[in-house]
Amino acid sequence: MTPPLLDTIHTPADLRALAPAELPKLAAELREYLVDSVAHTGGHLASNLGAVELTLALHYVFDTPADRIVWDVGHQSYAHKILTGRRDAMAGLRQAGGIAGFPRRAESEYDAFGTGHSSTSISAALGMAEAFHQQGSDRRAVAVIGDGAMTAGMAFEALNNAGATELPLLVVLNDNDMSISPNVGALNNYLARLMSGKFYAAARRAGEKVLSVAPPIRELAKRAEEHMKGMVTPGTLFEEFGFNYIGPIDGHDLDVLLDTLSNIKQLNGPQFLHIVTKKGKGYAPAEANPCLYHGVSRFDPAAGVAEKSGGKPTYTQVFGDWLCDMAAADTRLVGITPAMREGSGLVRFSQEFPRRYFDVGIAEQHALTFAAGLACEGIKPVVAIYSTFLQRAYDQLIHDVALQDLPVMLAIDRAGLVGADGPTHAGSFDLSFLRCIPNMLIAAPSDENECRRLLTTAFLHDGPSAVRYPRGSGTGAAIEPGLQPLEIGKGVLRRNGRGVALIAFGSLVAPALAAAEALDASVADMRFVKPLDINLLRDLAHRHRLLVTLEENAVAGGAGAAVAEALAELGVTMPMLHLGLPDTFIEHGDPQKMLADCGLDAAGIERAVHRRITLLPH
Repeated sequence: MTPPLLDTIHTPADLRALAPAELPKLAAELREYLVDSVAHTGGHLASNLGAVELTLALHYVFDTPADRIVWDVGHQSYAHKILTGRRDAMAGLRQAGGIAGFPRRAESEYDAFGTGHSSTSISAALGMAEAFHQQGSDRRAVAVIGDGAMTAGMAFEALNNAGATELPLLVVLNDNDMSISPNVGALNNYLARLMSGKFYAAARRAGEKVLSVAPPIRELAKRAEEHMKGMVTPGTLFEEFGFNYIGPIDGHDLDVLLDTLSNIKQLNGPQFLHIVTKKGKGYAPAEANPCLYHGVSRFDPAAGVAEKSGGKPTYTQVFGDWLCDMAAADTRLVGITPAMREGSGLVRFSQEFPRRYFDVGIAEQHALTFAAGLACEGIKPVVAIYSTFLQRAYDQLIHDVALQDLPVMLAIDRAGLVGADGPTHAGSFDLSFLRCIPNMLIAAPSDENECRRLLTTAFLHDGPSAVRYPRGSGTGAAIEPGLQPLEIGKGVLRRNGRGVALIAFGSLVAPALAAAEALDASVADMRFVKPLDINLLRDLAHRHRLLVTLEENAVAGGAGAAVAEALAELGVTMPMLHLGLPDTFIEHGDPQKMLADCGLDAAGIERAVHRRITLLPH
């Protein structure tokens, strides 16, 4: 029995030793392995199944790792990882101590650039191409970007820059959603091969030289060419950026991919290859429902992924239900998301209020300024955004929203650690970067019911506001009906103890209460990071020997620092302990173990307090 081809592939050099006719068999084996592997570990599936042939073709044609491939966002790089010596490591994908779900430079020499956020590939690959040029090297740089990532302004900034150079940069648009399927067929594949060939490029240059002596004829010829290409390709836009546009071609046809990429490799100047692929290719359930199979937990490949139902509601679901209820109560409300409808809990809202729902694409900067414009004219925008992606719109938050004191509300999901997605997706810094902005209201709910009430509070506030909540479920608190706000800047004492006061924010109120039983400590649920409940802090400082702040955010500049600053303003000097996320990027793993490793579970809090107590004067 012939062993699987995949067993013989340990590096791309092994791949390049195969005959082209063997690659379709390898693609089939690779797909089968991907489904089985991700079924055991969880992870991104549909996007990886759609990129199998492209991955094979790129590593077959280009001399990796000397030539560089930059994957954007990087959640489609599993086949790349398998082909570059990490097949066995896939068993530990996204698990503590295992390989990451995104490319990482520290993980492999084949991972040219660390990714996880979208739309960075063209900028990074252009930088590499320029570095090769300055070094006198003929190495090549390739950016692989999806049609979703192409909605971000950063991608077009990079295209604009790259098109003005003569660098041999290749941008591959992996298009699995644009409505261009009629263009994908034998004729279009033939034209793409023709346009990527040396003869076409040489003929074009010769024609330009001949026609340059007769500018009117040259202009006519240029327009005729653009018109003809426009009839069969949507590439005019990219041509205007200065790229030679080729495609669209079938991204699952290895013969066409290999021929086209081989031709492009011989060309100079910026090249843009447009391929069309199908998410979930080769696994019927993922093809039928690529959204469900975008990111999956462990599942049985034979049975497929089960739709989630029952159990405690997640914070995302609490937000989604609140948004619909508040929209019904206030017609000024609109919901905005930067391409995260499902992840941020806006599916129901988009269905019930379609005219008040705006998915602006992967364009966080635009989302914030768009919201600011709406707010200027009496609309009440709610921007649903992950903490890690809000970082990308920081200037717009300061300059366009906060400086003008506009009532834009941020519903910040995935605050704190996020488990398997790791440091690229962790919301470790939002309290630190938000609280220094004037005019901001910042709230951190400790359970599901408090989340609903704080969302209402923030929405009714006449100024910039943010409510940050973690991934997953909370304590399972009963959710009260209605839309009742809480008093701004007012915390609540959850437990009255002696000696030590635990001043907790958001998700760490629950472990603080658990630790307080062993410590006989007081516990304050602060609810608000800005403004702080100064009266509650003053009282706690007066009645206790040690104050301990707790937050699922970086200690540096976070909520604990805000407490220390507030007490200093009051002239209060006393022992304090600040517990939060350490000054490092925390690797992926199980969320609860990650918190425990940071000392932010009940046992860790208890240990830290006991250590600090031993240093107190008797």
